[in-house]
Amino acid sequence: MNKDIIKKGVLAFGLTVAALLPAKAQQNIQFSQYIFNSLSVNPAYAGYKEEWFAQMALRSQWSGLDGAPQTGQLSIDGVADPTRKNIGLGLQLTADKLGAQSSTSVYANYAYRLRLDAEDTQRLSFGIGLGLTQFGLDGNKLRAKDPDDRELPIGKISSSIPDMRFGVYYSSPKWYVGASVMDMFSGNKSNEIFKWDSNPAGNLKRKRHFYLIAGTLLNLSEDTKLRPSLLVKEDFKGPTSLDLSAMVIFGDRFWLGGSYRTGISLWEKDYTKGQSLSQQNSISAITQFYVSERFRIGYSYDYITSKLSSIQNGTHEITIGMTFPGKDKRLLSPRFF
Repeated sequence: MNKDIIKKGVLAFGLTVAALLPAKAQQNIQFSQYIFNSLSVNPAYAGYKEEWFAQMALRSQWSGLDGAPQTGQLSIDGVADPTRKNIGLGLQLTADKLGAQSSTSVYANYAYRLRLDAEDTQRLSFGIGLGLTQFGLDGNKLRAKDPDDRELPIGKISSSIPDMRFGVYYSSPKWYVGASVMDMFSGNKSNEIFKWDSNPAGNLKRKRHFYLIAGTLLNLSEDTKLRPSLLVKEDFKGPTSLDLSAMVIFGDRFWLGGSYRTGISLWEKDYTKGQSLSQQNSISAITQFYVSERFRIGYSYDYITSKLSSIQNGTHEITIGMTFPGKDKRLLSPRFF
């Protein structure tokens, strides 16, 4: 049998059962193109564009591997009061699959947007999201060396768990910053996703996540802008994740840039004791094009910089966005954040 096939099979199995090991944590989905629609990482972003905006995102991670992550998300958000624009609403539907694991979630987001200046160029938003996720695990797709291994479930099992998230988001024409807490109902023994025996090592659990996003807009010329940004993701258990991105915007219609994702050690954590984990992760090429004033399409390709790069074909992500103007049929000036 071809050695590459053997490697792929072993890795796919390892990814599937990784969450069944003693140090389990259900990690959040992260899109490379969050910079085009930050609702996926902060509920306070709802209504930022001040027009109704819908987006579909499709992500195929580590393509070429059997059981590799596949994710789809549909979201829509806008302002509920077009005159004052104080209330932002958003809805997100997400489906994700990784080997034997699957999840489907729905979140309703509410943001209250405070006007900070007379010109209404600065807003401070507070947002909350309430949701429900159905997790699934298909034991038939897991292959144990010992057929009587009680660490693995028998057949298909599922569990529905409520959740809440909270965020703060500040924006101005030149820069933005936001902080959020995701999976707020996580962090204790009562939030076990699955429990199929009395052994606590055989359960899947979620972990609470904290996000920090920030960015600015720089004018390079009359028709060219630079939009650098960062995202920090923290769960206080594994390595801190850092995304550094930069997009060049040509004529307000064509975006081209990239990002670098890596793990960083801000302080000593339990996982660092007696272990040496690589901090390398990925680099991404990202583009977005406005086909028209209302319709846009984006694409990104992630190249893995770790040893995983030799047995997979990278990560592909596509986004399609549509803006719906108000009753006067006029579109607002471009929103760059």
